[in-house]
Amino acid sequence: MKNIYKILIVFIGILAVSCNADAVDERPVLDAVTAPEITAPTTGQNYVLEVDKAADEAVKFTWSAAKYSTSVAIKYTLLIDKKGGDFTAAKTLATTTSITEASVLVKDLNQVAIDLGGKPEVAAMYDVKIASNVSGGFVQTGKDVITISVTPYVGKVDYNFSDWYLVGDATVSGWDNNKGNQILFRSGTNANEYVFTGFFKKGYFKTIKNLGSWAPMYGGANGALVYRATDGDADPASIEVPADGYYKFKMDVQKLTYTFEPYAAGATAPIYSTVGIIGSATSKGWDASTAMVKSSFNAHIWTLGVTSLNDGEMKFRANDAWDVSWGGKTAFSGGGTGDNIPVSKSKYLIYFNDLDGSYVMIPNQ
Repeated sequence: MKNIYKILIVFIGILAVSCNADAVDERPVLDAVTAPEITAPTTGQNYVLEVDKAADEAVKFTWSAAKYSTSVAIKYTLLIDKKGGDFTAAKTLATTTSITEASVLVKDLNQVAIDLGGKPEVAAMYDVKIASNVSGGFVQTGKDVITISVTPYVGKVDYNFSDWYLVGDATVSGWDNNKGNQILFRSGTNANEYVFTGFFKKGYFKTIKNLGSWAPMYGGANGALVYRATDGDADPASIEVPADGYYKFKMDVQKLTYTFEPYAAGATAPIYSTVGIIGSATSKGWDASTAMVKSSFNAHIWTLGVTSLNDGEMKFRANDAWDVSWGGKTAFSGGGTGDNIPVSKSKYLIYFNDLDGSYVMIPNQ
């Protein structure tokens, strides 16, 4: 009887192995059949990119569907390389799953062109092709490559700084947190130091980081800054202005200290009829000034709305003449010297104070 059981067990084992082998043989095998090919745009298209249209569609690519031996979810990758490249250093323009088209934004096409060695404002040729895969394998790459011309723009200027604004009934905007609030002038050599020298009304003020928002905020008393990070945090005290007049407010956001002192020279400082920017970075070069707008609240504060500047240098000058001019050594903010201010190409909001020569220039507008 024991021998019969042993024979039966061996027979069942052989049967199980035989069934498993049959199951493996019957599993479907995936084969790559037809590679995808780009159908639009056609080769030879020319794309001149503009920073003002960065968020617009630059081009819409379409391609034929890849085919595999079994119905599967197919991932597509749209690749771009410099003309004649072997695509080992290619950049990805878009990826989709089971969708045979993709729109590429101006800013994204601009970035890959720059990453592939393109020069701003210089046309260059690039090759584009489409590839497909299934779960990372079974890759098929189209044989046809289209060639396009792309002229990129400069792109954004790096600006890793925070700006702070005055708010309060002692200031030009009152307690409105988004009504032409006076910007503080950041030091050109210490990004934690901010100053404003100018006219204040009798009353109170604080500083806010983002126009239209009450946090982050700084208030304080007795020379100590108090930080409010979120709207849920306690509201700090307002800084008092005892009487109408000219004052110098200075704060250090690292040390959490401030000073607020009378500025006697403000009452007798000259009032200029015009102040403008001039230099190789401006549209008029060194030949003529571009006029700024004088504040009606404080005759020493000047602003210039969104303004295109080129790579180069600039200064501020009064009354369209060189009798009185101001400059600085540092980009974006600074002042107090006669140097030419270095400028990188972008669009800027520009603020200037003729009492102390302070300026702030915020790029990428």
